[in-house]
Amino acid sequence: MIERARGGDGDAYEVLVRRYQDFAFRVAFVITRDAGEAEDAAQTAFLNAHGALGRFRDGSPFRPWLLRIVANEARNRRSAAGRRARHTLTLDGDADDVVGQVPSTAPSPEAALLAAERRAGLLAALERLREEDRAVIAYRYFLDLSEAEMAEALGCAKGTVKSRLSRALGRLRSQLTDDPGERREIPPRREADGD
Repeated sequence: MIERARGGDGDAYEVLVRRYQDFAFRVAFVITRDAGEAEDAAQTAFLNAHGALGRFRDGSPFRPWLLRIVANEARNRRSAAGRRARHTLTLDGDADDVVGQVPSTAPSPEAALLAAERRAGLLAALERLREEDRAVIAYRYFLDLSEAEMAEALGCAKGTVKSRLSRALGRLRSQLTDDPGERREIPPRREADGD
């Protein structure tokens, strides 16, 4: 499909856009925290990616390449708007869509409240991290990228991804344990999917 799109086949590129549009939106939303800005960033990124198809390396995975373009566009939009990234997720449906935590059964009211408090504490701790730390954690746990995809998107080696993720999770743990009150759990580290 990519080769056909590179050859000028508009229908082939449309298939790629449909295949990756939700992914592109989620990436942009993680960075901009605004649905409208995320939609605009994703659309502009697809236009930029179309123009850059000639520079796409044969045999490279498309998703991380697109991720880098979307992330750059989202960061540019956030900077151009003069806003500081506030990276707060509300506890409405948008947060569940991004984080992917839609429960299969309804929890008790007490369990729901406790889960909401833990999620709010975790997101507040994430907010206090540097942008680079938030990005590597979001790529791995919110977007479920493999280490290979993260390396491609970040433009670094897989070993560097592992060390960045480890340091970012350490800083997140520090943020969580520095908070007064109970100690919160962070997601366990998952191994790469064989990539």
